[in-house]
Amino acid sequence: MQTGRVQHATNPVDGVRIAYRTVGDGEPLVLVHGTALSHAIWRGFGYVAALRDRYRLILVDLRGHGRSDKPHDEDAYAMDLLSGDVLAVLDHLELPSAHVLGYSLGGRVALALAVGAPERLESLIVGGGSSLPQAGAFDRLFFPGCIDVLERDGMEAFLGQWNARRAWPIDAGTRAAFLANDAEALAAYMRRSGVEPGVDDDVLRRIAVPTLLFVGSEDAERIGDTRRVAALIPDASLTILPGFDHSTAVAASTEVLAAVEPFLAAV
Repeated sequence: MQTGRVQHATNPVDGVRIAYRTVGDGEPLVLVHGTALSHAIWRGFGYVAALRDRYRLILVDLRGHGRSDKPHDEDAYAMDLLSGDVLAVLDHLELPSAHVLGYSLGGRVALALAVGAPERLESLIVGGGSSLPQAGAFDRLFFPGCIDVLERDGMEAFLGQWNARRAWPIDAGTRAAFLANDAEALAAYMRRSGVEPGVDDDVLRRIAVPTLLFVGSEDAERIGDTRRVAALIPDASLTILPGFDHSTAVAASTEVLAAVEPFLAAV
């Protein structure tokens, strides 16, 4: 059983250092978190305990998050750099390929890997993700003007306004993860995300990596996008998680793993 301390890989394009931890033994499986979270969610939500006996889990902190470097330049968060960060981790571990599971932002990064470096993926699992341009997405996911609030008033004010608009209160783990962020770096990432072009339909149709997509039935922002991507990627599987929205689906590890584990076993 491998339980490593936090290590760092360096993206060779711009020198940004990416923190990651490895846990367990078996086929490598990269887990990539969503916006304003960190690799700690995979342990907190029960994924590590469920998977560590069968997989070598590679828990990555995306740039601007967790213990990775947090540049304040918007252009530092271009999608090709974020996907390159995951490749840098695989290179640091001397792994030619791995399964990749990403949620939300992590799902978009995983999709970018399937497009740009398919030879490095054994399988692709995208939760609550989208292939479409993301202009205005954070205003819809959180609340209108959320990036301005984050830059001007800080994370506590951001969380307060988001919590007031949610159907369920923010859980303690998510709140702690958000508070650990550098607000300026997070705002830079959000602004860059809003101008990313997305992935063309013809490109999606050419993805040959075994693919599973999952999304909450109440995820109004992403359920349509997820259905669309599942229809475009050849032979992709789709799982809808009843009763969960965008922020709660990733925490529903029992329901998520009921789809993920058979998929990985079949691959």
